[in-house]
Amino acid sequence: VIVRENTEDLYKGIEYMLNDEIANGVKLITRPACEKICRFAFDYARKNGRKKVTAVHKANIMKLTDGLFLRTFREVAAEYPIDALCMKLVQKPEQFDVLVAPNLYGDIISDLCAGLVGGLGFAPSANIGDSTRIYEAVHGSAPDIAGKDIVNPTACILSAAMMLRYSFGMTKEAD
Repeated sequence: VIVRENTEDLYKGIEYMLNDEIANGVKLITRPACEKICRFAFDYARKNGRKKVTAVHKANIMKLTDGLFLRTFREVAAEYPIDALCMKLVQKPEQFDVLVAPNLYGDIISDLCAGLVGGLGFAPSANIGDSTRIYEAVHGSAPDIAGKDIVNPTACILSAAMMLRYSFGMTKEAD
């Protein structure tokens, strides 16, 4: 399970040109958004019998922005009796249970995890807001297969099952 903060980071879209040859993008990370997504990940793990929540970050390089995310994660983690591990996802994905990440890393990790299970056609997704939820296949488009009746519906079916389970409490129907 990947829990991705979806309103900040480089995807906030704060960009500007310094001159004709230099573009700059601002990586915006706020403590309230970090705390909200980390708390959501731990609550999700607790409610769904998950055992680990892992923070995805590059705080060794992005000391301020990812550092704020990691500090907030650790503060929230102290309130939950769940181990937080950092392992190599590709080498031993079975060691992970719930990953929580800022927007950019969540995007990268969701693509990578989809690749581990066979592609984006197998990866369900949910965007959870304060008052709105959107369930969908992870993302992406496939113009090369549009209209050929070969699209894999698994991600849409699994997303619908998530909606039934988490938005409507219809566990039996979701199963």
